[in-house]
Amino acid sequence: MSNLKVFLNGLITENPTFVLLLGMCPTLGTTSSALNGMSMGLATMFVLICSNIVIAAVKNLVPDMVRIPAYIVIIAAFVTVVQFCMEAYTPALYASLGLYIPLIVVNCIVLGRAESFAAKNGVIASGFDGLGIGLGFTVALTLLGACRELLGTGKLFGLTLAPEEYGSLIFILAPGGFLVLGYLIAIVNKLRKA
Repeated sequence: MSNLKVFLNGLITENPTFVLLLGMCPTLGTTSSALNGMSMGLATMFVLICSNIVIAAVKNLVPDMVRIPAYIVIIAAFVTVVQFCMEAYTPALYASLGLYIPLIVVNCIVLGRAESFAAKNGVIASGFDGLGIGLGFTVALTLLGACRELLGTGKLFGLTLAPEEYGSLIFILAPGGFLVLGYLIAIVNKLRKA
């Protein structure tokens, strides 16, 4: 499989949010705004790319008995890097995303790609897989956050596009997240079948 096909898989045919329906906790928990969604997606993408590359490089050195714990330690190391960098350089964003950053360690997207792809393929292909899946996740979270922010507050990335009184608070809250996600999944499924 070519690296381009591996990359495009994560964006379109195996999009973790809209097609595979993975990672729903951070998807619904962090997408009250486009910036939060994009930031969570980028943090996850960094962890995906780095952990996929390292896991592909050490897969033959790790005994089968400790494979999953070893993968979790590798993933946790990169999540710690993201967490410390975010806390140091973007404290407001770190406070907004809070608990969801450390939860990247147990995100089924990251561990699933480590087990299903990186453990069976080379370093370069695994890097492209992490990039494709991470970019697909980032696009999905940013789109969901943008829709929720626009419908809820009339803003997009903090810029006012409509008066706030025309927004509906439900879209910022959890029920609005489910509603918008459902419609986006339906649109993506319709476009994929067309």
